[in-house]
Amino acid sequence: MAITAKGLQQLGFTPLDDFVLQDNGNGAEIDEWNSDKPQPSIAEIELAHFAWENNYARKRKEEYPPMDELIVALWEGVVEERMASVTKLEIKRQAVKAKHPK
Repeated sequence: MAITAKGLQQLGFTPLDDFVLQDNGNGAEIDEWNSDKPQPSIAEIELAHFAWENNYARKRKEEYPPMDELIVALWEGVVEERMASVTKLEIKRQAVKAKHPK
C-alpha cells in the first residue's frame, strides 16, 4: 500500500484544503501539502488507512442481517421462488452500506 486519501482523512486532514494527491502511474503521491500540521509519513498514512478499513468493515459486519436470515431469504428466493425475503434483506444490506461507506 502507499499514500491514500482515506488514510490522510483518517488522520484528520481534508482533501483539497490540506492536501492534493496525484497518481503518475506508480501510486498516489502528495502533490501539494497545504496543512499547517506536519506532513505524516507514508507509514503513518498506511496505518491510518488500515484502521479506517477495519473500522468500516467491523461496523458493517455488526449491522448486517444475521447469517440465518440470509440463508432463509436465499432459500425462499431460489427454491420457493418467493423474492420478497431477498428484496427485504437487500434493502437492509444497502442501508448498512450507505451508513458505513468504503
